[in-house]
Amino acid sequence: MIAPSILSSDFSRLGEEIEAVSVDGDTRADWIHVDVMDGHFVPNLTIGLPVVRSLLQVARVPLDCHLMIEDPDRWAPGYAESGAHNVTVHAEAARDPVMLAKNLHAAGAHAGLSVKPNTPLDDYLDVLPHYDTLLIMSVEPGFGGQEFIPEVLDKVRRARRLVDTGHLRLLVEIDGGINNDTIEQAAEAGVDCFVAGSAVYGAEDPGRAIAHLRQQARRHGCRG
Repeated sequence: MIAPSILSSDFSRLGEEIEAVSVDGDTRADWIHVDVMDGHFVPNLTIGLPVVRSLLQVARVPLDCHLMIEDPDRWAPGYAESGAHNVTVHAEAARDPVMLAKNLHAAGAHAGLSVKPNTPLDDYLDVLPHYDTLLIMSVEPGFGGQEFIPEVLDKVRRARRLVDTGHLRLLVEIDGGINNDTIEQAAEAGVDCFVAGSAVYGAEDPGRAIAHLRQQARRHGCRG
């Protein structure tokens, strides 16, 4: 699965940028990744629920909302209620991640849990059975265009083993620095869904970039 991040798109024409990766065929995105930042949990400030609601009116591809915000227990269910397909919260910010997952499900969305590069996966193994997606950050959250941190692939491999042995049932997603060079490493480690920003929206033809990334992921062992 390829999930282009609109953080790297032209914010003055978001609807058109989403449509550019929504054409049927191998050039079509599986999800649209929406980075929500509040300027507190991370230093940057992007978009919030009102803009997401507007995007939901025009998007023909499911929205994957990644909430890099404080107090997701309070704010995240609103994204699910509005129609986001997958709502991901940060393990480091959630007060009660199990109850939050239940609330997201009750509101009609899949629930995702994200961990920063330095956050140990083992600290959340008892929480992950309640989630549908594990988003492993391969850069520090908050800004696009950062360099991929290869050390996080150990967490990917650990998660992949737990899924393959039936201890977990979730989709393994990665976000940060994914491009034509790094997607092969991530695919070999066992990633299912790849968030790509500038590798898609920085390309002359975003749809063709998606098709190429997907081809590389499939060739190097991706199960998606």
